Amino acid sequence: MNLFYIIYIVITTIAFVVIAPFFLVYAVVSGRSLKGLNERLGWITRPGDDLYKGSQRIWIHAVSLGEVRVAEAIAGELKRLFPDSSITISTMTAHGRNLALEIFGKDFRVIYAPLDLIPFVGMALKRIRPDVLVFLETELWPVWSSEARRRGIKIALANGRISPRSFGRYLRLRPLFRHVLSKFDALSMISEEDKKRITAIGADPAKVLANGNAKFDLLKGLAEPSVEMEMRTLFSLKDDVPVLIAGSTRTGEEEKVIEAYKKIIREFPETVLFIAPRHIERSGDIAAILEKNRLGYQFRSDLKDPSKKRDKQVIIVDSFGELFSLYSIGTVIFSGASLVPLGGQNPLEAAIWGKPVLYGPSMEDFLEARALLEENNAGIEVSNAGMLAEKVIALLKDKMLLAGYGARARDSVLKNRRAAERHAAVIADILIGNH
Repeated sequence: MNLFYIIYIVITTIAFVVIAPFFLVYAVVSGRSLKGLNERLGWITRPGDDLYKGSQRIWIHAVSLGEVRVAEAIAGELKRLFPDSSITISTMTAHGRNLALEIFGKDFRVIYAPLDLIPFVGMALKRIRPDVLVFLETELWPVWSSEARRRGIKIALANGRISPRSFGRYLRLRPLFRHVLSKFDALSMISEEDKKRITAIGADPAKVLANGNAKFDLLKGLAEPSVEMEMRTLFSLKDDVPVLIAGSTRTGEEEKVIEAYKKIIREFPETVLFIAPRHIERSGDIAAILEKNRLGYQFRSDLKDPSKKRDKQVIIVDSFGELFSLYSIGTVIFSGASLVPLGGQNPLEAAIWGKPVLYGPSMEDFLEARALLEENNAGIEVSNAGMLAEKVIALLKDKMLLAGYGARARDSVLKNRRAAERHAAVIADILIGNH
């Protein structure tokens, strides 16, 4: 057995033994729910319905919100290929679980994933008995994959990605991850760069493919025209009012966005700004920055009361799950985590709405998306607050320029779909024994 794998097992087991009692005490004292604990410990209720009686049993692990959306695209293709299959979706976070229940609850089993310890993983695998286990994006669980392989379960990584920022960490633990990757039957990555990185970490090149990003496939269907009307009504926005949306911003970035906004409203005084922080618990910090700059604001949560209307020009989005819909009303979109060195956010979620997308120089986690926009003259990089203001003002002054960037952005996404179909085909091949 691999020495680094043994060390991993020892460290994670000790950590669980040490931390578990404190977690239980905290949960009891704070009144927090222990719902789902049985599933995290592998005790998954045996099904009493038809969800597990399919001719192929497929388990897809999607950690959180973004991966659940990817799972939606790939699971849909798998169900088309194997109509009689039974599919289990597992998540790690409560928000991911809630979204998975909303999307899959009627047709698929939705559970919390087991902790990556032998007894819990073993119990979960024994109770679900999958024919194939599919991990999404960057999920490389040492115990889970090893225990699945020991039971003869096929394993795939789909929509796989290894970001430049995490690549160094994986390389430092290469002996462990080489052992983990040897358990996989197929690794269906997003890009050629992801393919090169996972091969460098230790994957067998013969098992690795580059098949695109399955997130592209869902975007068109999600961008419903009716959403824009709903959002405009909700926020009392007329069609001719310019809207700047700063999505998934991070610490140190909001100051730059606000500095740019103050310059923009000198030229276009009616411009409305939406700031949607990546972590909504930072909403109070953003409010403090706005107060320091003497800008009035409202919280999105305050507008959930139908009797309250938007009467400020800045909205702090302190709610989950609305950013994609908000992009429908944006005139110009800034994609956050990019003016600070944090790898960026997915600019294509705004692009599919036909909006010009601006981003900073730090887009390491979304190089493929950035390249897709830039090769179609549809993405705009800005390096600081002054340049952000300058580019937004230029777009607002020139309606043809604005429309051109928006149209090219949408076309860039629409021309690069069907990745989910390709990832599902890889999974299908190992299910029927072609790998």
